[in-house]
Amino acid sequence: MANQRVPQILFVQGAGAGVHDEWDNKLVDSLGRELGEGYEIHYPRMPDEDDPSYATWSAAIRREIAALDDGPVVVGHSVGGTILVHTLAERPPERTLGAIVLIAAPFVGPEGWASDGFEVPHDLGARLPHGVPVHVFHGLEDDTVPLAHADRYADVVPQAYLHRLPGRDHQLNDDLSDVAGAIRGD
Repeated sequence: MANQRVPQILFVQGAGAGVHDEWDNKLVDSLGRELGEGYEIHYPRMPDEDDPSYATWSAAIRREIAALDDGPVVVGHSVGGTILVHTLAERPPERTLGAIVLIAAPFVGPEGWASDGFEVPHDLGARLPHGVPVHVFHGLEDDTVPLAHADRYADVVPQAYLHRLPGRDHQLNDDLSDVAGAIRGD
């Protein structure tokens, strides 16, 4: 019997004091429940979660991806998604990715939020790994990051699948069933 690898998922948390243990852990728990057995979810604590910097978080994300097998799905929530996608666009990862998933990610740049550290390039889609599905999830009741940010990602990543979720907030009501469906390819 051949040794079959378990699909791996890297979940990059959002920013803020206590987010890893008090907020985004609920998203990871939901994703694990919805995917069921047969997936290996990696949920590292990002450095200085209450005061993230692009330099430290992108270095941590690169290390985490490099430690995985080929084919992982990378998921980023909120600021974690913003830094994740910019990290992937800046330099291709050492691994072939299965998919890129952004959840309630702020768009940094024109018509989005300002940042000292970086700006999402206008040709983001062309800079991401070719042939890798990109999913952008955003709750229509998100009062933290406006829906227009998801639309901006759709503009600069033409290959992205945009999932607008009615009745869902910034944490998608701690329900990642739609995300799990996209990861499984439903």
